[in-house]
Amino acid sequence: MTLVERYTIQEVIGVGGMGSVYRARDLHFPNVVKLVAVKEMVNTAPDPLVRKTIVQNFEREANILATLTHPGIPRIYDYFSLDNRSYLVLEFVNGRDLEKILNETDGFIMEDQVLSWTIGLCDVLDFLHNHSPDPIIFRDMKPSNVMVNQHGHIVLIDFGIAKTFQTGQKGTMIGTEGYSPPEQYRGEATPLADIYALGATVHHILTRRDPRQEPPFSFADRPIQKINPGVSSDLVAVIEKALQYNPEDRFKDTSEMKEALLSVARKTGALSRIAVSTAVQNSGVKPLWIFTCEDEIRGAPTYYEGTVYVGSYDNNLYALNAADGQFLWKYPSEGGLVTKPAVYEGNLYFGSEDYSLHVVSARSGKKLWTYETKGPIRSSPRISEGHIFFGSDDECLHAVNLTTGRASWVFEASDYVRSSPFVSSELVYFGCESGDFYAVDFKGQLKWRSLAKRAITSSPTVVEQAVYFSSVDGMFYALDSRNGWAIWRFRLGKGSVVSPCAADNLVFTGSADGFIYAIEIQSAREVWRFKTEHQVCGSPVIYKDSLYCGSVDGTIYCLEYRTGRLRWQYATQAPITGTPLVYDDIVYIGSTDRNLYALLA
Repeated sequence: MTLVERYTIQEVIGVGGMGSVYRARDLHFPNVVKLVAVKEMVNTAPDPLVRKTIVQNFEREANILATLTHPGIPRIYDYFSLDNRSYLVLEFVNGRDLEKILNETDGFIMEDQVLSWTIGLCDVLDFLHNHSPDPIIFRDMKPSNVMVNQHGHIVLIDFGIAKTFQTGQKGTMIGTEGYSPPEQYRGEATPLADIYALGATVHHILTRRDPRQEPPFSFADRPIQKINPGVSSDLVAVIEKALQYNPEDRFKDTSEMKEALLSVARKTGALSRIAVSTAVQNSGVKPLWIFTCEDEIRGAPTYYEGTVYVGSYDNNLYALNAADGQFLWKYPSEGGLVTKPAVYEGNLYFGSEDYSLHVVSARSGKKLWTYETKGPIRSSPRISEGHIFFGSDDECLHAVNLTTGRASWVFEASDYVRSSPFVSSELVYFGCESGDFYAVDFKGQLKWRSLAKRAITSSPTVVEQAVYFSSVDGMFYALDSRNGWAIWRFRLGKGSVVSPCAADNLVFTGSADGFIYAIEIQSAREVWRFKTEHQVCGSPVIYKDSLYCGSVDGTIYCLEYRTGRLRWQYATQAPITGTPLVYDDIVYIGSTDRNLYALLA
């Protein structure tokens, strides 16, 4: 069955009292499989006034969801009615709800896992309770309304009885018996009602005792540790406070409850064992999509005609649909891929640790030709004047003719060339691991050379008549691009392999000291620095008025580039060593957690 000539129903994934939830395919994306969840409401009430009220409530859910943007809440795509049926089209959450997880688990679920889920739920509820202009009360927290998606993240579903909160306003008794607090039975629901229901949900998960099968408000008769001795006393205290009969005796808000849970996690050591960083740090940022490779992503992706290309240490170059991350094809090499592919006239050029430069069709991934060096290639290629320039661990910079696939010349450096060359004004600039920095003309002749004290892995950038790069010696260099004379040097806290970028009168870099720096081009004055939680090995990029940069702490940071003010951050599960790609308001970033993430800029 296809609804409104767009959504093809595939299967039933949930059944409720007034309809079903289906998995469906959105036919507006014919070249990829875009899945959505279609929630159906069948309105068979005989009373016209009742039918109207039911439709209004369904529309209320649609309207509430349309105002919400949070990683723990499904996005809404569409709303429409057909005859006596109304439909919501929502983001498809690939995962299982907590009730299903509980039913499919033998024995008790580990406290660490329950802590992680509960902290995530506090984040979602805190977002709802602080929603502007009006707070939103969920009113139906229970295990079956909490999904754990394929990435292990919490998603709150079914906003059918959620409502905006206004002080002093009463309503009808609504909710799920056993989970709802006493005041909700009286038609009084404040944000504190959601705290009680969260406590009831966690009590159910920890004890496996369903409150719907017990007398209302009788949790004190079912002590958690008597049923499940493996639960810590500190967590028990948090749950018991959330379940207080009188609202004023509970946590004053979900933020306070979250802090209490984090305190438990720190005291029990769980904080070092569970991945709560995403819940704590990501501040509402939700990936548009995530694609998982078979090994680490250490390099940078490339965009071309609606497709994103990225290499992985699983030896493959992947081609993905830029809009939804759907896999298109992959090309296997014989070594790890850390270079950023270059694109020219519909072909991709990229180096591999198998000692070869590979050239494949961007459309199909079919191999066109390869060029062999005598060492692994970790230098990203640059294309200019009919040639492709790149370095190799064979201690050479290679200039290969794009037409013939043969070397026009090879320049011998003094050590591995892992710096990606920069081509400007008929010169090619690059560094090598001995600390030598070179400017070579298009004939492969040395024009000038400079020397740092340690390796130059950083790829240079040229602005007007100055070339900028960093070194493992802890210095950031500005040289005259015409002759190599020093303009200035800026001392970083530690060594750097970061490739700089520039905007306005500022140049940006990072260092193993954990800072991202903004330096004034004319004076070498530090304008600002931003502290990350680990070494900065990923390189920054500028898009519009923002700077994007990853860190070994696993987080990509979005900063206002003029001031260094944090706009948002998103935590992956492992170090980020590559450079972000930003195209058409989407940030694409790879992580050594094996994932490529697409985030709204």
